[in-house]
Amino acid sequence: MQSTQVTDDEDNLDAHDTAEEKTRSGIQSIEVGFRLLDVLTNEPRAMMLRDLAQRAGMSPAKAHRYLVSFLRLGVASQDPVSGRYELGGFALQMGLARLARVDGVRLARIALAELRDRLDQTVGIAVWGNQGPTVVHWMESSHPAKASLKLGDVMPLLSSATGLLFAAYLPRSKTQPMLDRELATTKQTIADVEPLLAEVREHGAARVEGMLLPTIHAFCTPVFDSTGELALGLIALGHEGMFDTRWGGEIDSALRECARGLSYELGHTTGER
Repeated sequence: MQSTQVTDDEDNLDAHDTAEEKTRSGIQSIEVGFRLLDVLTNEPRAMMLRDLAQRAGMSPAKAHRYLVSFLRLGVASQDPVSGRYELGGFALQMGLARLARVDGVRLARIALAELRDRLDQTVGIAVWGNQGPTVVHWMESSHPAKASLKLGDVMPLLSSATGLLFAAYLPRSKTQPMLDRELATTKQTIADVEPLLAEVREHGAARVEGMLLPTIHAFCTPVFDSTGELALGLIALGHEGMFDTRWGGEIDSALRECARGLSYELGHTTGER
């Protein structure tokens, strides 16, 4: 009897191990199949099976087996004439459901907390409000910059990194009234401003060195939404001598990395991950 019991126990363990292996295999299969969806997500055009399989790193026969299931589920679709594959209607519904739940400022606050601790620089978030670029979140470093900024402050368009970023990326119809007011108080003309905005777009971020406040330097980097529009700006600022103002330096690179991650979370894609 004891021998029979041991055998039964061993059989149960074998069955349990087999079930676990199947479970692990199933999860792995989902991950493998997802490579096809990842390729379709980052490809603007429908794809032939051979090209899709090659990009996903698998054989056409293997890719086809996954695609059959994806077609049934609606996450992929196939053109009946050309035979090309693209994302299906259910994939769109999943994406829209995700975007409906996304709060860009909340995500940015979480990401900037880690960035502030890593860089030990003052960081913040700005969005476009009724009056212009508005600071909605602020986290100081262990050596706060005496910038006299507070939540709700509206940043000038032409003398702050935040303002230059919004002026460069927002439609002129939004920024023109504020631009006109600021230009009326200076000797600058719109012709003087255009090269500044072009430089922001060329670098993909705005930088000022002691422009708004002496000895205070700043970057502002764009976060884009699913439509490619500017959603918010990530700010980093600090004292002269304690703030790396180089393009491609530690602060600029870290801020860009953070902005890219947030843009991706908001549904913006440039074909890169």
